[in-house]
This record gives sequence, structure tokens and C-alpha cells, in this order.
Amino acid sequence: MAWTKQMPANPVVAVCGATGAVGHEFLKVLTDVDFPAAEVRALASAKSAGKQLPFGGCGRARAGKLTVREMGPEAFEGVDIALFSAGADISRTFRDAVVSAGAVMIDNSSAFRMEDGVPLVVPEVNPGDAAMHDGVIANPNCSTIEMVVALKPLACIAPIKRVVVSTYQAASGAGLPAMVELYDQTRNYLDSITMEANAFAHPLAFNCIPKIDRMMDDGSSREEWKMVVETQKIMHDPSIGVNATCVRVPVVRCHGESVNVEFAAPVSVETAREAWSAAPMVEIMDDPANEVYPMPGELAGTDPVYIGRVRKDASVESGLSFWLVMDQIRKGAALNAVQIAQLLLP
Repeated sequence: MAWTKQMPANPVVAVCGATGAVGHEFLKVLTDVDFPAAEVRALASAKSAGKQLPFGGCGRARAGKLTVREMGPEAFEGVDIALFSAGADISRTFRDAVVSAGAVMIDNSSAFRMEDGVPLVVPEVNPGDAAMHDGVIANPNCSTIEMVVALKPLACIAPIKRVVVSTYQAASGAGLPAMVELYDQTRNYLDSITMEANAFAHPLAFNCIPKIDRMMDDGSSREEWKMVVETQKIMHDPSIGVNATCVRVPVVRCHGESVNVEFAAPVSVETAREAWSAAPMVEIMDDPANEVYPMPGELAGTDPVYIGRVRKDASVESGLSFWLVMDQIRKGAALNAVQIAQLLLP
């Protein structure tokens, strides 16, 4: 059943989890896109209440300092859109309060992504799904967003049979404490001081950890499972085979992905380039002879999914291989959610 409440032209927006890495990015993105908000509220836990957060302003919401409020049920009175990035447990806890207040929850956690009746939306891929919500819209896993933005233009050329993807995921995908820990570990390593690991099971500095999220019975990690089922749901095609290996790497920000795609019919490199060139939120950086290719260290703070190292995959009859980089805090979280909010505007 679709939502029937009319969204105002100037909605009141609540940023839930405002003091976290994605929360900070929510506030920046709202300013950058000049979202037509009547008011922006910063919500977080009780221990963060009273903190001041810088805000550049958007719509009718003036620039200045936002005072963080405690996120309780009463905080959603008068709210039209609630942008959540506070963890799955918090999202589940406040779902009823948000929806009962007449607001639409756009949730960045994994809490509702695979729930029947909850749209899982990437605006460049399945924007129409956003209209089919009943108070909750899920923002996909950042690694899935990165991949499907690149896959959608190709799927319009020929059906996709199978995708093999290896991810190179930045520390910031695990939040602000993980970013700080990587900095601290790097300093300690260079100073020959023992590195402590709290954000991950092992030190990440000068290391790669081939496990993200908890392990499942089939030997896959939950992060890898997300990429399979979320891709099929977003692209409305349960027949697409996806095999993922997800690895945490010592990069602060921006995820990389190595992708191999097998199609039901031949797709040339030239045809793929043409499709990507015409696609939204895609940027081609592919001139390896001149050392031009997407790299995480150079792309933090940017919006597109960058594509490089495009070539034929000779191991299958109809295949392509390519490399992706995307700022997962930006497009993989905050920007994608704000774009969903834009889809809800009258």
C-alpha cells in the first residue's frame, strides 16, 4: 500500500544521527543541493544533545549552528522527512514514532532493506520505486549502490547473467571511530608502537581484512550477501547471479570495486562507454596509458561513480571487466538518501 499523505513543497527535515560521519555529510549535502527545507533538525543520542553543528543552510532553513536535540518520539512532531543514519537498532526503535508522526523515514541502515513493502532505491536505477513506500524507504548498502549505478546502463543494452565483484572498502564505511583508528594505527606503526584494534578484528593500517560484517553459514560474509540480494531487488531481476568478495582496505574514504560482468549477448567496450557517457552520476576516467584511472585518494568528496580500466573479459563469451571508485559517505549514503527525498517532493 503506497503512502497517501501529500509531501509539502518545503518539508521539515530531521537528520537522525547528526553527529556521526554520515550525519555530518547529510547536513553538507542538504546545503550543496539546496534542498527546499522549511526547517532542518539535528537529532542524536542524549549524550550529544546540546552540541552545536555547523550548517550551511538550504531552502528556508538559514545557515548557522544547529543545536542537537535528543532523538525521542516527540522530536518527530511536525517532521516530514527523517534521514536516518544511526544504526539498525535505532532505526527499528524509532520506526513507529516516525511513521506515526506522518514523516517518511529514509533509512541508511540494513534494518529494512529486504523487508517486503519497503522500497530499496537508487535514484539513477529505480526511481519509480520510491513512490511505493508506506512510510519507510531504505537506502541500499554503499557497495551495492556503487555497482548498480554502473550496471544499470549496461543492463539496458543486454541482459546481465552474472556479476563477479571484489570490493576494496574504506575504513570510513565503518564510521568515524574507524577513520580515527586508522589514523592512530598508521602513526603507531610508523613509530614502532603496538597498534590497537577496536573498530575491526585486526589492525587495518598496512593491512587488508577479507571480512566485513558477520560470517554466514555458507561461508559468505553478510556484506557479500547484501550485494547479492540488494542488487536483485533494486534491478528487479532475481535471475542475476552475483558473487562478491568484500575486503576492508587501509583507505580513509572512497570504496573501490573490481567488477566482471557476463551478458546474455555481446556488449562491446565502445557501446558500454557510450551508455555510461549518457548515464547520470557516472564519470569515465579511463586512460591507463597516461596513468588515468579512478583512485580513492583523489576522489573523496565527489558525487559520481567513476569507471576505469574498461576491457573485454575474455574468460566468458560476452563479458566486460572494469574498475569503480565512489565516495561511499557521499553518494553511498548521504547524497543517495537526499536524492530519494527529492523524489518525494511535489
